[in-house]
Amino acid sequence: MLIKFPLSSRVGMGTLMGAPWISLGVFQEVAPPLLCPRHSSIYRSSKVRGFTVSAAANSLDGPVRVRFAPSPTGNLHVGGARTALFNYLFARSKGGKFILRVEDTDLERSTRESEEAMLHDLSWLGLNWDEGPGVGGDYGPYRQSERNPLYKEYADKLLQSGHVYRCFCSNEELEKMKEIANLKKLPPVYTGKWASAPEEEVLEELEKGTPYTYRFRVPKEGNLKINDLIRGEVVWSLDTLGDFVIMRSNGQPVYNFCVTVDDATMAITHVIRAEEHLPNTLRQALIYKALGLSMPSFAHVSLILAPDRSKLSKRHGATSVGQFREMGYLPQAMVNYLALLGWGDGTEKEFFSLKELVEKFSIDRVNKSGAIFDSAKLRWMNGQHLRSLPSEELIKVVGERWKSTGILTESEGPFVEEAVQLLKDGIDLITDSEKALSNLLSYPLSTTLMSPESKPVLEDKLSEVATSLLAAYENGEILAALEEGHSGWQKWVKSFGKSLKRKGKSLFMPLRVLLTGKLHGPDMGASILLIHRAGKCGIVAPQAAFLTLDERFRMLREVEWEAYFKDQPLSGVCC
Repeated sequence: MLIKFPLSSRVGMGTLMGAPWISLGVFQEVAPPLLCPRHSSIYRSSKVRGFTVSAAANSLDGPVRVRFAPSPTGNLHVGGARTALFNYLFARSKGGKFILRVEDTDLERSTRESEEAMLHDLSWLGLNWDEGPGVGGDYGPYRQSERNPLYKEYADKLLQSGHVYRCFCSNEELEKMKEIANLKKLPPVYTGKWASAPEEEVLEELEKGTPYTYRFRVPKEGNLKINDLIRGEVVWSLDTLGDFVIMRSNGQPVYNFCVTVDDATMAITHVIRAEEHLPNTLRQALIYKALGLSMPSFAHVSLILAPDRSKLSKRHGATSVGQFREMGYLPQAMVNYLALLGWGDGTEKEFFSLKELVEKFSIDRVNKSGAIFDSAKLRWMNGQHLRSLPSEELIKVVGERWKSTGILTESEGPFVEEAVQLLKDGIDLITDSEKALSNLLSYPLSTTLMSPESKPVLEDKLSEVATSLLAAYENGEILAALEEGHSGWQKWVKSFGKSLKRKGKSLFMPLRVLLTGKLHGPDMGASILLIHRAGKCGIVAPQAAFLTLDERFRMLREVEWEAYFKDQPLSGVCC
């Protein structure tokens, strides 16, 4: 027979919220027995031939409540950050609540420092939670380590109902079971030694003080089916599972039990998490059913993969949010990029603000397949976001970086404003700004002249241009032109080119090399004006490798041009 009914209507099955429909198909020869805690062996001896539990993916009644539940055993991985983001976007798009819960049951590895770092990273991304550590809420506490009395209460309920029994097996016995299963090429499942033990044996072990775990009874036949919001129908066969532990002998609850109790008692309506948690759903669904608690809808998000399609790990470079923050990435760029790893709005649009993502996000547009993490694409996207900042904000953030890293003594003013405008197109990360400014202020003339790339410039009578340029500086022409600003500089360059009968590349390339010491760079006129300004206002820190115009021309006077021609490779010789 096939029976369909909502959990809330079942006799003796309390519920914390409205429930999705569950289909329960039962095939049996005799009616299932009443569960008796004093005679738990009765539960196993009756023959239930098989059953199927099907949990539909309908949303539960009431407001949407989702949770992000990190384990504070390390830094916030980009995969975890994306999971948090999808939960946040789903909650905000549905007008629901985003809950943060810290799953710190791994007492040996969990640290408060790691927890604080994770909370900081989430706040930096702008993923503010409605309930959780630092915020509070009606469903706390929000750290699993502070919820042990609740787990014990629910574990005892399962013990009383017969869904759980005490297991006194030692570690040695359990290892022996695994070895035997391995020899028989069977799954390493618990054989059920204490599942049907006589009551007097249980009492005897209790009186001796033998340590025991709480082990959940798993039906030997049948299967469990869920309708995942991302993956569709997922089915597990129960005969591969075996009775599993929900409470350790030291009184500490096991992960799957904690998660089930927490999600149910916190009224979580949707569980959006990484696909590596998909196998856990089987155990959790059985616990929901045994406790008579409403089961949330599940959505398992694909993994983030490296370019070689392996799981993204430290060997592929930076993988944590904190690392990317320290590298100079913007939170809005990280959020934008992470959202596109496995989701899209159906258009070619690539740039979204967090507000736009909330408006566009839909769980049915999340892909099943793994998403490739492309660090080059992230860097490019960050550059686009950086340059789209309001001018004042961009100047502020870059100026503060220049001062904090010891290049400049001030973080604002005309020099900073002009330098940011000149260099911004070459800055994808805030940290790039250091190299960009240091490069502008440096004067590697000797290194440039020794490079093979400078050969055509040298052969185009560079020494003669240098002689004329030195004369123009010594007679004050260049300084006077620079004092007039950009128009004065352009007027002088045109006149200087006419006197040498040069124009275009033949004029500008020699000038660039002689004045900046480099073959390439941003607009030459703006660069020279900035170098001139820097020399006058004293904004460059003493430790920065900066040469003023006066120092550059002093170096030009001392150049021995014949030496550079001698060191150049012969024309036509291929290296």
